[in-house]
Order: sequence, then structure tokens, then C-alpha cells
Amino acid sequence: MKNIVLFGAPGAGKGTQAVLLKERYNLIHISTGEVFRYNIKKQTELGKLAKTYIDKTQLVPDEVTINMLIAEVERFPDANGFIFDGFPRTRSQAETLDKFLNERDQEINAMIILEVPEDILIKRILSRGLTSGRSNDQSEDKIKIRLQNYYDNTDILKDFYQKQNKYNGIDGVGTVEEIRERIQQIVDKF
Repeated sequence: MKNIVLFGAPGAGKGTQAVLLKERYNLIHISTGEVFRYNIKKQTELGKLAKTYIDKTQLVPDEVTINMLIAEVERFPDANGFIFDGFPRTRSQAETLDKFLNERDQEINAMIILEVPEDILIKRILSRGLTSGRSNDQSEDKIKIRLQNYYDNTDILKDFYQKQNKYNGIDGVGTVEEIRERIQQIVDKF
């Protein structure tokens, strides 16, 4: 079983690369953003609560995020593994995910982080905003707040996964194919 945490700032290309990994390794892709959007669209209680934080460009509290993601994992008991895209975002979430997987005799095999300079991230997100319809993809000020939240609140996970020898930072600039090849070199090792 392959369980991968795919990480990077907003606009780093996690979603694009996750689709390629999913196809190559027959994994289940769990995107926190998609799970949130689904719950918000369906107006579930967790979705309504998450939306209040997202609208303020704040991170959704751990408990809400964890409950959504665990429910998603449990939907696929026979999976070959998972790509966690955008989760965990805090040390608490990472510890909870480890505990949850350990109870099922599984583990995170690797944390792969797509490293992209901020100026490129902003350009990518603004470009995506032209078609995504998401208001937080169309405002450079909102994008900068999201990036700062990422740096302030989630960068600590590098240390968490480095201590487990699971951290893998890769250059997230290049063609989709070049980045995919860099990721596959890591995933093929386990």
C-alpha cells in the first residue's frame, strides 16, 4: 500500500500531479479542497462550518478537517493507497492521520512537497482564477493571505516528516511531465 502526502502552497500543482499519481499507481486521491467544496455545496453541517473559516481566508479547524477526511478514507476500505492532497496542514492533523493509519496497519510512506517560488505561485493562481470561478483565486491580496497562512501554519510539517525520514522536497517548476518524473522517482522507491 502506498500512502502519500502531496504538499505545497496553493498553486504549486498538487491537484495536477495527484491525478497523474492516481492513474499510475491506482490510488485514491483525497483533495481537502474538493472534500470541502463538496460538503459546502451539499450544505452539510461540517461544510457550513468550514465555509465560515474559508470565507475569512482562515484555516478550517483541525477537528472539522479531520472528521471530513477520515470519513472520506473510510469510504474506500479496499484501496491500494491514498494521495492526501492538502492534508494534513498542521502537526495535530499529521499526528491524527498517523494514528488513524497505524490502527489499520498502514503508514504514510512519503511526504512530497512541490517547492515553487512565491511569484510563480501568484501568477499560477491568478491564471487559474480566470476559469475556476473561485473569488479567492482572483485577488492578489487574498492569494498573498493564503500563502502567508500556508507558510505560518503548515510549513512546520516539513520538520514533522523529516524526523520520520519521509520528507521529500522537489522542484515544482517545469513542465507537468518533468515534475511527474521527479515525483515518480520518489514513489517508485517504496
